[in-house]
Amino acid sequence: MSSGPAPTGVDGELAVDLYRRMLRIRHFEEQVNELYRGGKMPGLAHLYIGEEAVAVGVCAALNHDDYITSTHRGHGHCLAKGAELNPMFAELLGKEAGYCHGKGGSMHIADTKRGNLGANAIVAGSAGIATGAALSAKKRESGQVAVCFFGDGALGQGVLYEVMNMASLWRLPVIYVCEENQYNEYTHFSEAIAGEIDARAKAFGIPVEEVDGQDVQAVYLAATRAVARARAREGPTFLNCHTYRFHGHHVGDIDRSYYRSKEEEDRWRDTRDPLKLAAVWVTSSGHAPPSRLDQIDEEVQSEVRAAVEFALNAPYPELSEVTEHVYA
Repeated sequence: MSSGPAPTGVDGELAVDLYRRMLRIRHFEEQVNELYRGGKMPGLAHLYIGEEAVAVGVCAALNHDDYITSTHRGHGHCLAKGAELNPMFAELLGKEAGYCHGKGGSMHIADTKRGNLGANAIVAGSAGIATGAALSAKKRESGQVAVCFFGDGALGQGVLYEVMNMASLWRLPVIYVCEENQYNEYTHFSEAIAGEIDARAKAFGIPVEEVDGQDVQAVYLAATRAVARARAREGPTFLNCHTYRFHGHHVGDIDRSYYRSKEEEDRWRDTRDPLKLAAVWVTSSGHAPPSRLDQIDEEVQSEVRAAVEFALNAPYPELSEVTEHVYA
């Protein structure tokens, strides 16, 4: 596995910012889990804990007006692209103050002001949207880039191959980011994916870069290279980010022993936690002392707690909202 060159291009300010963004996602998701367990959140959520370095590393390489599309495990992508905590929690609780006025819930959050074209509960469902956004950017000569996040389960969906073919033919400014977390819901990817993952993109002439998805530096640098290619009109890139979800497929997936071992989970938590790895990098490189990271942790936890309180006290939408923004 290659994680690219040494992170000499990441300065102290950016390093600390990357750590803060990852911590923000971690504490957000921990609160989502608590809201579910406390019976305060309707429906399910799919936690992004363990994969924070992918979303943060990629989105840090993007401009404010660049596009992303997301998945059912999309909270991390939304927050990494700049979503605010108050409307995020409000959306999960079905409140009027949410990004979609409480109608989207966990799996359908969108924030178009920041280029987030939405999470999507359909596996590979947003691949066409991201590629279409890239086509639009090329036609308008806007210089924008589109990023399509998806899990390795999407590699079994035909739409992904149709759009990668188009993107390669038309040299579209799109980056396909595979969050290869080893499991398609409850099935290990070795039982669902034939052949090599990288070969699938290479078949369309799309350059592939394998990345250690637990290393935010490596992800950021790989994404920066892919974004530069896209802006230079050199076409799409496929990033294969090796990562791992620490929790179950969704918040209700508690007993996972029938499809993966506790030893495996503990090994990833103990040795491959992206936040722990980032903390070591930031402190050992002299970008910030441990006391500064402790301060950031306190600040982020305070922000998250305040946002939860806001969402719990926010009003539900009026009944008339149910027919608003319905087009079919």
